Amino acid sequence: MTYMKTTTIVFVTACFFTTGLSSFGAELAENWTKHCASCHGNDGKGNTKAGKKADVKDLTDPKYQANFSDEQMFKQIKEGMKDAKGKEKMKPFGGVLSDDEIKALVAHVRTLKK
Repeated sequence: MTYMKTTTIVFVTACFFTTGLSSFGAELAENWTKHCASCHGNDGKGNTKAGKKADVKDLTDPKYQANFSDEQMFKQIKEGMKDAKGKEKMKPFGGVLSDDEIKALVAHVRTLKK
């Protein structure tokens, strides 16, 4: 293979990969804004009117995040959460988001730790 062909292949692959990541990042941001930020806030601190009403915890707190695994968080996002009396605290998103979108939200939450 010539140098020019190799360079072109590498460039096209890099562009495709970068474009894929950009759309993935945009999709994640859109999902967070649409489904999570009203309670958890854009920053994950839960310092919103709805978050305070629902007693949402601060997702930027590493001690709080240490209390649950990625699998537990995935299940809570997918299936929702209820309080001890069975009242819904967080609606389920399994019918709205794909498993991959939920996994991306879990990964995003982990980046919020300060």
